Amino acid sequence: MTDPDPSSSDPDPAPSLADGDAPALPAGSDALDAVREALVEWYEADHRDFPWRRTDDPYAVLVSEVMSQQTQLDRVVPAWEAFLEEWPTTAALAAADRGDVVAFWSRHSLGYNNRAKYLHEAATQVETDYDGTFPETPAELQELMGVGPYTGNAVASFAFNAGDAVVDTNVKRVLHRAFDTPDDDAAFERVASHVMPPGESRVWNNAVMELGGVACGTTPRCDEAGCPWREWCHAYETGDFTAPDVPTQPSFEGSRRQMRGRVVRTLGEFDELSLDELGPRVRVDYAPGGEYGREWLRGLVDDLADDGLLTVERAGGDGEEDVGGADGDPGVAGVQVRLRE
Repeated sequence: MTDPDPSSSDPDPAPSLADGDAPALPAGSDALDAVREALVEWYEADHRDFPWRRTDDPYAVLVSEVMSQQTQLDRVVPAWEAFLEEWPTTAALAAADRGDVVAFWSRHSLGYNNRAKYLHEAATQVETDYDGTFPETPAELQELMGVGPYTGNAVASFAFNAGDAVVDTNVKRVLHRAFDTPDDDAAFERVASHVMPPGESRVWNNAVMELGGVACGTTPRCDEAGCPWREWCHAYETGDFTAPDVPTQPSFEGSRRQMRGRVVRTLGEFDELSLDELGPRVRVDYAPGGEYGREWLRGLVDDLADDGLLTVERAGGDGEEDVGGADGDPGVAGVQVRLRE
């Protein structure tokens, strides 16, 4: 962790709380200071040592944030290190072939390949539109491809100590349990902004996210993790550890993303395959004329070809095959697919 930059200007004053936002938050500035100090001291005494917490390089931070969107942090670490070894700067990433970046993403099972494409484009923007220098504010960072409010704020916080209070699922759970904040996005934003010390977004956002990840998870570990907010926590006092509703994530099993991954892994074992040779290796219920047949598989193959991962050709070496063709059409049945070299 790097220390806050004392030259950073303080952010705008946090919005005041509305009635009912945080009934269990202790009143008064001294009490609020105690809440803040307890969390920061707990975090600085002992926290998970992720490598991106030891840098304020905005590029490295951005890569970690994008990778973490769909992947557990312990799996992100080796992928993050390998990615930065391959492309250590925005200039290196911008100069890379997009297909190589997408292939890396797929090999490391980092989620939607579009995120790799957006990251490649964002690096290109930094080089071409910002002369190789990252924008620093949440609003400016959102001008980069694929960077939304959460990611922009995270990069501003962890790279420049210039962000707002981070509000993610873990933080919502912490605020809901600790201060009895209602399950309302606007209320969570107000409370998160209110409790964050001005000008300390880097250490504070790391600390409150650590609290949600280590002590106040779905199954709370208040005493085991030494939660620093037990003294004030509404849930700890009442025993009601209900968490805010979380939207159900689509199942990965059987998803299009899973099938795309199977296509890439299967083709990694063969020089090339026809659709009918590839299909049964992707789905056991593959049938050329069925619901999961040539037309369905061709859609996956075309998407992966657009991402630069595959080469699609007609059998017999007639060159790259055009997209299209109805199921059962010889042009589709005769397609050969291989990994892009």
